[in-house]
Amino acid sequence: MESENQTGVLEFLLLGLSDDPNLQPILFALFLFLYLVTVLGNMLIILAICTDSHLRTPMYFFLSNLSFSDICFSTSTVPRMLMNIQRHSKAISYAGCLTQVCFVLVFAGVENSLLAAMAYDRYVAICHPLRYSVIMNPRLCVLLIVLSLTISVVYGLLHSLMVLRLSFCTNLEIPHFFCELDQVIKLACSDTLINNILFYLVSGILGGVPLLGIIYSYIKITSSILKMSSAGGKHKAFSTCGSHLSVVSLFYGMGFGVYFSSVLTDSFTNTAAASVMYTVVPPMLNPFIYSLRNRDMKEALRKLIIKPPFW
Repeated sequence: MESENQTGVLEFLLLGLSDDPNLQPILFALFLFLYLVTVLGNMLIILAICTDSHLRTPMYFFLSNLSFSDICFSTSTVPRMLMNIQRHSKAISYAGCLTQVCFVLVFAGVENSLLAAMAYDRYVAICHPLRYSVIMNPRLCVLLIVLSLTISVVYGLLHSLMVLRLSFCTNLEIPHFFCELDQVIKLACSDTLINNILFYLVSGILGGVPLLGIIYSYIKITSSILKMSSAGGKHKAFSTCGSHLSVVSLFYGMGFGVYFSSVLTDSFTNTAAASVMYTVVPPMLNPFIYSLRNRDMKEALRKLIIKPPFW
């Protein structure tokens, strides 16, 4: 295929989930609803944590940041898709595509790191309860957030800048509803070996280390819980971890689902659908998981809804 330098690339085409014009209004309404639910649900979680003094603990501090990250993660992909459906266009500019790649990587990385920080918080709370307030002090909590954000920003910028060195072919169709890094790399006509090595190496490290930390934390947590003699103590300990474990399972389950769907199937529709499940569904469900499984959160939300702080 004819090749051109990246400075000459005007736009990519996001193929989305379907070309059927009759389905476009349905897709628009569906994703608008999912996006509004995501933003509203996560905003309620943030407001409830900020206004309730009982929720000013490290666990809820991390949860409020997770909710903010979920809002940003969805905002980096869904509004652009809605705008394209509304305009009956599939185009996204070269700069817009790289920007979207960067933001998706940043907020996916932040969410990944926050889940690991929350697992560590649960580990300290259950395995070292007497030292909890000393270990999980405000300074450490803020440091973990700053470290998470810094690493994720460097990760996103690194991959985005590496894409700048690539030349692209005239066939610039991306079989997704947003610019996904590996799909953008596949469109390049120049040598992508360095990009692919960097993608799998860095993603493996930044994704694998937090996951191993979560697994290790829960192994130690399970071991400590099993040593408890009180059935009530065991139930309480498990209940404090239930919401986080559900969110972790959803996040990594969807992530591995996207990976295996791209490896095992050649269907663009199936791969795009899997990416939708990964980028849209977890941010929407996380607030429900935490609000339905957590008694303190349910009480804070009830107070917030009955008597909002701005009344």
